[in-house]
Amino acid sequence: MASISVSLRDAVRSQTPVALATVVEGAGVGAKLLVDAAGSAEGSLGNDDLDRVVARDALGELAAGRSGIRHYGDHGEAREGSVSVFIESFAAPPRMLIFGAVDFTAALAKVAKLLGYRVTVCDARAVFATAARFPMADELVVDWPGRLLAAVGADLGERDAVCVLTHDAKFDIPAVTSALATDVGYIGVMGSRRTHDDRTARLRDAGVDQAGLDRLRSPIGLDIGARTPEETAISIMAEIIGRRTGRDARALSDADGPIHD
Repeated sequence: MASISVSLRDAVRSQTPVALATVVEGAGVGAKLLVDAAGSAEGSLGNDDLDRVVARDALGELAAGRSGIRHYGDHGEAREGSVSVFIESFAAPPRMLIFGAVDFTAALAKVAKLLGYRVTVCDARAVFATAARFPMADELVVDWPGRLLAAVGADLGERDAVCVLTHDAKFDIPAVTSALATDVGYIGVMGSRRTHDDRTARLRDAGVDQAGLDRLRSPIGLDIGARTPEETAISIMAEIIGRRTGRDARALSDADGPIHD
């Protein structure tokens, strides 16, 4: 038990995603199983069959960043309730990659940080991507979008977000096509409907199919009449939260007509 406590402490300190399963009702109350994102497990809940099933479920909870109680038979049987296991996820903070060092970026980075995101700002122009302009960012990357996403894309998942705010095809198209090659849960792209139509044509020319286009949220954000960078940042984060929680909110990408009154 002490070994699991040490392993959990070390994982939390290093922001390594792990899930801790604890028997809270039934045989073996207090028994623990620690599971990492690769499926490696430490400890036992009482028998190999229960460990195997709970480890599988713990991986699912960890991927979603959720915690909750699961019920099993003594050997991991489904739809039984003799053993109750609390699975607690210790997931790394969700990531937000913002492409484009523009005025809206600073506001979005602030709101995302407030909501617990690890924020990376990326722009190929060193004169704009500076710590003085974006002190709230966890990371500033002076590079092209494709190269950054090639380096970190494999680690992006459903809880993470990519926001493209550049309004420049030289940046937008590589950023979007590279983001579509990942499993990131949200891809939002800023621009008017005319810009979106032009971008869509360019993306098709770049080989993006309809399934890829359907993943994009463009124009980015919810239709709340946002005008300032700060209001727009709230609009974007509200859309991200709504998609993550499955709530039906009116997105600009699902509406018609002008973005602003």
